Amino acid sequence: MLEFKAVKVKKPDELNLILGQSHFIKTVEDIYEVLAGSAPGIKFGLAFVESSGACLIRNEGNDPDLKKLACENALQIGAGHSFIIFMNNAFPINVLNALKAVPEVCSIYCATANPVEVIVAETEAGRGIMGVIDGAKPKGVEDQDGVAWRKGLLRKIGYKL
Repeated sequence: MLEFKAVKVKKPDELNLILGQSHFIKTVEDIYEVLAGSAPGIKFGLAFVESSGACLIRNEGNDPDLKKLACENALQIGAGHSFIIFMNNAFPINVLNALKAVPEVCSIYCATANPVEVIVAETEAGRGIMGVIDGAKPKGVEDQDGVAWRKGLLRKIGYKL
């Protein structure tokens, strides 16, 4: 038996999320330390899907509502050794390099504020993430106005001089 499912991540539109894969229960503590030390004022919730032993959703964070949201989405996704982070007062770009350097982190599927669907495969053994749908499909190719807008935005938000 093999079944594919698309699981919609439920979140407010403005909230950023990071979805990834790791391999050890220590993930929860290590990711907490990375996030707490990466951006002043960051608020976050983290849920990790334990895939052996008690098979619980392990969670941490410094914002109870974001922790609850992370747990609810982790339960719906249900893929072993996956983790999901919801964050406020910071962007994924502020934490991604440090997060990827955590020894337990195997991969990052997405880091976005876009609507996300997680493509999950389920067998008798459990669930695994096959990929993600992050946002909408393209509507065309940028022209000179699009290039000017992109460059202006990056300067406006402080990522380019």
